[in-house]
Amino acid sequence: MAKVISIINQKGGVGKTTTTCSLAAALSLKGKKVLLVDLDPQANASESLGVEDYDNNIYQALKGESEISPIKVMNNLDIVPSSIDLNVLEHEMTNEPGREYLLKELIASIKDNYDFIIIDCSPSIGLIALNALSACDTFIIPVLPHHLSIQGLSGLAGVAKKVKSRINPKLKLEGVLITQFSHRKILHRDVQKALKKHFKGRLYDSTIRENISLAEAPSTGMDIFRYSPNSNGAEDYLKLCEEFLSKQS
Repeated sequence: MAKVISIINQKGGVGKTTTTCSLAAALSLKGKKVLLVDLDPQANASESLGVEDYDNNIYQALKGESEISPIKVMNNLDIVPSSIDLNVLEHEMTNEPGREYLLKELIASIKDNYDFIIIDCSPSIGLIALNALSACDTFIIPVLPHHLSIQGLSGLAGVAKKVKSRINPKLKLEGVLITQFSHRKILHRDVQKALKKHFKGRLYDSTIRENISLAEAPSTGMDIFRYSPNSNGAEDYLKLCEEFLSKQS
């Protein structure tokens, strides 16, 4: 049965979708069967992997209008694409009983088909994020090496704590990942030190460097390993994947 991981941060521009696509692709290259669920109305993960056919998307499945229908991206990697219609889901589901469990119920029907299910969350804490945290076993927080980014984590930590106590008692923090990192910058090293102290073993040793290839890859509809396999971005996410796998029980 698959382990379900949400990639989440209520702050945008932290490399959330890049991390989702790159980690999913890296795991698939390691021979793991992976499903990526695009739960962001912007559908950036779907577009980043070249999926533009949204006839059977996550919005329709959450609404009960269709079955959850993964689309094959490449060997060992499938995706359930998103839709801009997700923006109105919270309003439409106001009176729906158990609306926080919609995604969990959908995923339950296909968990046996995968080793890992990775959810790309929207940069906000609403019904969509609650569904992701309800459905997942663990979550990863990508964060920029800035002090303001650290301060913003307190809100997410509070939401996760409430979800754990009220909805999903098994929920755990998988790890915190620093993106757009430079060893040459004192501020970045200071933030890394602060995060390491605060999260006590949950901060990944792997960091993701600033890399132009990571910014270019989404426009080609390819993950970083197909677009630029020898880039720093590919190297960093492969190291993250190996560290991630080393911590799986």
